[in-house]
Amino acid sequence: MQTQIFKITDLEADKDKLKKAADILANGGLVAIPTETVYGLAADFLNEEAVKAIFQAKGRPSDNPLIVHLADVKDAEKYASELPETFYKLAERFCPGPLTMIVPKKECVPTATSGGLDTVALRFPSHPVAREIIRLCGKGLAAPSANRSGSPSPTEAEHCINDMFGRIDAVVDGGSCTIGVESTVVSLVGGKVRVLRPGAVTPEQIAEVTGEAEVDRAVTNKMNDNEQAASPGMKYKHYAPSCKVVIVCADDDGYRRFINEKAEDNAYALCFEEDTAHINKHYVVLGREEDELSQAQALFASLRKLDELGAEIAYARCPSQEGVGLAVYNRLLRAAAFRTIDA
Repeated sequence: MQTQIFKITDLEADKDKLKKAADILANGGLVAIPTETVYGLAADFLNEEAVKAIFQAKGRPSDNPLIVHLADVKDAEKYASELPETFYKLAERFCPGPLTMIVPKKECVPTATSGGLDTVALRFPSHPVAREIIRLCGKGLAAPSANRSGSPSPTEAEHCINDMFGRIDAVVDGGSCTIGVESTVVSLVGGKVRVLRPGAVTPEQIAEVTGEAEVDRAVTNKMNDNEQAASPGMKYKHYAPSCKVVIVCADDDGYRRFINEKAEDNAYALCFEEDTAHINKHYVVLGREEDELSQAQALFASLRKLDELGAEIAYARCPSQEGVGLAVYNRLLRAAAFRTIDA
């Protein structure tokens, strides 16, 4: 398969390219598209064969549910059998944006899209390129991250090209993703508000709207072997580079001392910008210590950079578990397969 590349710099000037991408999707093809969170591998979510092609291209387990991307909140009524009041409250506050809401589905939503569940995950991206492609296509799009399953999610078109070239029909290059980690996923099923995957919309912000926001134990703990994932990103190992990642829990001095005492060849620090002047090892920067958004923006590109540099093991600073820091911690835990050291 020859993968086409569509570089978008202006929505109006590049309308023909966007239309070509939308036509590919309308005809059952696969296209990597930019969103504000990460690049998504898009397909018509009602086309079961196209959805199955996503799993094949990614090498993704078929029991892992997909998120449906829509252009308008009103479209949710077409695919959800029930929309609680909390759905509309959260949509008014955070949509379009990096929030996915899980609600009971209608029968028209294919089993392949819902991962065999009786629910559907709905999101309304704010990225102008994604929104225009959905509008031109006239269809909702299933769009998990546009990378090989298990590897770090793509935040640049180049990452999609490296992972998916020759496996999908096209990549739409809309520049760097501004947030850098996938959307927050919240379940609204059964009258509860439960965060299944943290992101840029934090549990604290959700609770301001709904009065509560329970954080699922799988956000910071391994799922049991017999548990079914209710959301993308809940599996044991995910977002991982080829090199081994270990999270180091320590204060500034403790982390720097730990790193400087390591004697392994090809060991790297995955550290904050403030650490770099105090360590004598190879390093890749994971944002700034007091700026969780900068950590989110840097995370996946930094994990990919470790492989490019030939790192065999990376010792990562443990981020905060507050605010957006919880999303960074959640992704790092899975990239590290829950390997942590208390230093």
